[in-house]
Amino acid sequence: MQSTVSLLRLAPRDTARNYRTRRIVNRVMLVLCGLAALIAILPLLWILTYVLQRGVRVLTPEFFTHLPTPVGVPGGGIVNAIVGSAIVVGVACLIAIPVSLTAAFYVYARPNTTLGILIRFSTDVLSGVPSIIMGIFAYTVIVLTQGHFSALSGGFALAVIMTPIVLRTTEEMLKLVPKTLREGSLGLGAPDWRTSLQVLLPAAFAGVLTGIMLGIARVAGEAAPMLFTAFGNPFFSTALDQPIATLPHQIYVYAISPYADWQDKAWGTALVLIVLVLGLELIARGVAAWQHRKLHAR
Repeated sequence: MQSTVSLLRLAPRDTARNYRTRRIVNRVMLVLCGLAALIAILPLLWILTYVLQRGVRVLTPEFFTHLPTPVGVPGGGIVNAIVGSAIVVGVACLIAIPVSLTAAFYVYARPNTTLGILIRFSTDVLSGVPSIIMGIFAYTVIVLTQGHFSALSGGFALAVIMTPIVLRTTEEMLKLVPKTLREGSLGLGAPDWRTSLQVLLPAAFAGVLTGIMLGIARVAGEAAPMLFTAFGNPFFSTALDQPIATLPHQIYVYAISPYADWQDKAWGTALVLIVLVLGLELIARGVAAWQHRKLHAR
């Protein structure tokens, strides 16, 4: 009896000691997590700051509205590369988005079928293939067939890179939709395709849009595939069957040149590309946050 009373008297002290220990450990771990996050962010901030310092000097209205000038001629811009990147990425979206969404809906509806398992496995493998391999593949399939470089081949290469990103993101977003919505639609007699288009897609639209924006941001900065496909063009071109300038390829050409003026333009073009990609990332994160708040408000 006496030992039990002694334990009861010691229990509050032990509880208070354990609480203080947990608080100390919690604070230490929070500090370590904060330092790890800072270490991860510092390279990004360093790169952004350096590119901003080097590239902001050439950013003028003419830089966005004029064509590149020959070597030794000051001035000029990258309007052809801006338009070219928009065209190539647009072609990639036209190819990748329908294929990705269709495959994602199939995998979501029939995950355990042979084709569903094969699609998921192929997507995982494809997402890990280096982008330069995609460029060589597009070169073999389209460039050699056409006999020349083209914007279409560049868009095809980017579409292959973009497809697994959009497909897996869409699949994960569809899994967040309550299954009762699909079951209710099918129970009312709606076919699978109508259920997918009119029930599942609107419910997961914000998440699907986020995946598409992330896919666009991912492929917009790819330079290696452009070396084998679009190849670049110093003139203004919108033809899909002709070589076309893109921002990543323009950066590559300017950066490896021995001319100081072109090197400065490379930093300016890099700053423009970073701002575009960062803007797409922020839009995607904003859409995801909006969907999260919308789901929690219900």
